[in-house]
Amino acid sequence: MKKFVAEHLTYPPAALAAKVEGTVVIRYGLDYRGKVTDAKVKKGIGHGCDEEALRVVALLRFTVPQSSKKKVRIHQDININFKLPKPKRTVQPKPRVTSGKMQISYTATGTKISGKVIPDQPAKSGGYTYTIKW
Repeated sequence: MKKFVAEHLTYPPAALAAKVEGTVVIRYGLDYRGKVTDAKVKKGIGHGCDEEALRVVALLRFTVPQSSKKKVRIHQDININFKLPKPKRTVQPKPRVTSGKMQISYTATGTKISGKVIPDQPAKSGGYTYTIKW
């Protein structure tokens, strides 16, 4: 059930803007067919999170065991956690080295040129640095 909720839950834009985190507690009923009925917010955090939690709970479907052909209604609580997504780190692309070739990057400032050589199989330090002066 946690996987289903995680796949279908979207963070409301208002909650993202307000940086709201927390847990929404939903009380819902199941009819004899396993369909969610009477879903209500028991404890909310606002900013659109309550409505989103209700939407996801309404999507749930359960298999209810039939004992003695009695139609039984079940009530349960579910906690839906809203945690702000971590900012994505930007990763610098690694230089591509083809077999038997090197990539050289350098910077020229005034009369000094410095750069980095990245060989086909770099040393433990990740490459070589050189300086050319003229």
